[in-house]
Formats: sequence, structure tokens, C-alpha cells
Amino acid sequence: MHSSCRLICFLLPFALLAGGCKKEATPKETSTATTSGTAPANSALASAPAAPAAAADSGSNAAETTAKLAGAEWALKQDAIKHDPNGQWAIQATASSTYNDAKDTASWSANKVTGAPNVDTYGDNGEAWAPKTQDGGIEWLDLKYPRPVHAAEVRVRESCGAGAVIKVEVFDEQGAGHTVWSGNDPTTDLNYLIVKFPPTTFKTDRVKVTLATNVIPGWNEIDAVQLVGTDK
Repeated sequence: MHSSCRLICFLLPFALLAGGCKKEATPKETSTATTSGTAPANSALASAPAAPAAAADSGSNAAETTAKLAGAEWALKQDAIKHDPNGQWAIQATASSTYNDAKDTASWSANKVTGAPNVDTYGDNGEAWAPKTQDGGIEWLDLKYPRPVHAAEVRVRESCGAGAVIKVEVFDEQGAGHTVWSGNDPTTDLNYLIVKFPPTTFKTDRVKVTLATNVIPGWNEIDAVQLVGTDK
């Protein structure tokens, strides 16, 4: 059993602790469509006095239109990230641990973080990376990218137990790590933690993402991590 949540905004302006995810025995199928998290149109009418049919229909239609617009906006933002000309997706990945000690392309292995996002619903999914145990504490992902760039942004796609990232680092040509962000991850539901920083003076093709999995109860999973930067 797993939670099924969706988010229509990128980051909340303050930190929230999202409920964790429960792991399935096998990877679940992902949905090809994403909708907003807007409440059902008639939920507010359940405890209110009965309204004339025309007014009720009008309110329902307005709520449906709002939900559709929000869903479309969310989808456009996701598409813009996927096709960002300055963005690149990882081609190699290692992790502190993996669920079931998964290796190579097995479900929940570190390699599931390579490539563009392919988890379309919030919840446990074998197409994302998961650590060996839940609520175990510090875990990390170390990612390699196709080409070195002067980095200015890292986008971490969290797909289950969002909100557990505590640090993002990039590495220079000599292999030294540079922390570009640390703090309280405000991400909730299926979304990106977007870390922006001044362009690095050095070029980097390596990113490390550290999580504190005890912060968000349940399983914490990451679908993909995008490195954004330019050659010049």
C-alpha cells in the first residue's frame, strides 16, 4: 500500500514535513497523466445548505476549470525542466545503500536515478532509487553527468517521502566537494527541490545529494537529478 499525492506548485515558501511512503513488494505501474491536488468540486457543499441547481452547477464548473488550469500549469513546468537546453541528466550513479541491495538496473537501484524523470505519481515506485532501510538516517546519491559545466542549479526530483534532502554538493576538477545548499528541504509530494546558486568558477560533472531519511517517516525515494549549467 502506498500514498498517492500530487502537487501543483514547485516549492512552498516554508518547510513542511510530508508523510512518508510505504514500500510495495513490487514496482507499481506509473500513470501517464497527472492531475492537481485540488479538492473535489462538491466537497464544500457537503455540509452547506442545498443551493439551487444552476448555482451548484456553476460552482462545480468553475472548480473543474481551476483544477484543469492548475494541472496544465504544473505539466508545462515539468516539461520545461525536462527539456531545458542547459540541463543534463545523470549517466552514472552510486548510493550509500539500496533497497534489497539492488544493483545494475534492478528496482530501486542507484541507476534508477540516471536519465530523465519517469515516475509520474507520488508514492513508492521501483523506477526510483530507495535506500536499504527506512528512517535509517544519513544516505546519499553520487551522480556523474555527460559533460563538465559551470553549474548554477541542481534540481532533485523527489517522488516518495519528499522533504528529506539536507545537502547538495558539486565537485571541481580536482575532486573537491563544494556545498551549494544545505538546510531544511521544503519539498512536498511529487516535485523538485530546486537549488540555485551563483555559477561555479570551476567546471563540474558530479553532484552529491545527501538525505536524512529519519526526518520524513517512511521511504524516501528520488527519481532523477538534473544538473544545470553552461560550458562558458
